Amino acid sequence: MTEITGRAAVVTGGGSGIGKGLAGELARQGAAVAIADIQPDKAEDVAAAIRAAGGHAVALACDVCDPASVRAMQAAAVAALGPVSLVFANAGATSFTDLASMSDADVEWVIDVNLMGVMRTTRAFLPGMIAAGGGHICATASMAGLLPGWIPVHAPYSAAKAGIIGLMMNLALELKPHNIFTTSYCPGAVASGMKDNNGRYRPARFGGPEPVAGVQFASTDTTHSELRFYRPEAIAPIVLDAVRRNRPFVFDHAEQRRFFRETYADVVEACYDDIDAWEAAHGRPAANPTGAALRD
Repeated sequence: MTEITGRAAVVTGGGSGIGKGLAGELARQGAAVAIADIQPDKAEDVAAAIRAAGGHAVALACDVCDPASVRAMQAAAVAALGPVSLVFANAGATSFTDLASMSDADVEWVIDVNLMGVMRTTRAFLPGMIAAGGGHICATASMAGLLPGWIPVHAPYSAAKAGIIGLMMNLALELKPHNIFTTSYCPGAVASGMKDNNGRYRPARFGGPEPVAGVQFASTDTTHSELRFYRPEAIAPIVLDAVRRNRPFVFDHAEQRRFFRETYADVVEACYDDIDAWEAAHGRPAANPTGAALRD
């Protein structure tokens, strides 16, 4: 079990949407929270609301695309709250523009925020967690990462979110001896505001702020009639329950199990059927006599 009460937590992208919901619930459950965001005023609004409710929170500026900014945020969080044992790597940016129409800067930004931002945040806090002998990292991935074939016109985003899942699952093996656990949160449909705000806070090195419709959501309707969107404060207790129980994944829509089966599990099983059939017809390939080493 991962204890939340009395621990220090950091939430990146904590100034709005899912991050705001997580920060509020962490404080409600007794954690001291550092709210890190590329928009410091929004982070301060969240921290002030937590303090007004009797909780302990600080606001920190952080651009997860900037390694120096992440390191400074980590140092400031530890200085303000003490050792941090709960890390919620949540900052993200999305895109529903077809890949051929995206600029290099568009693609790099989506990958950098979503995947490398989680990587940088994790690396910044890991040494302290290892030294302390335990902790938990929860990264906000997406159902678009777990099921990349589910939502169209979402290629860089899906690739980055799938990378988060791979990072968290592999890191769990590496960190097991240190009593550090990982969780991939895969939102199915949460009214986070990320779509509406996308492009407004893009750093200058990725092209700077641009109108949402002109950059990230060019003439693409992402409405799905079957999706029920939840508010961030409604899903936050679900996420923290999974973290407390050290679950490797957490989902927020039980009915989406069928999408997993239809668009991923069944497809993979069919491909295993193909190799079964191939081996039955042609036999297994001969094993390489030198194992992983390829010597001609």
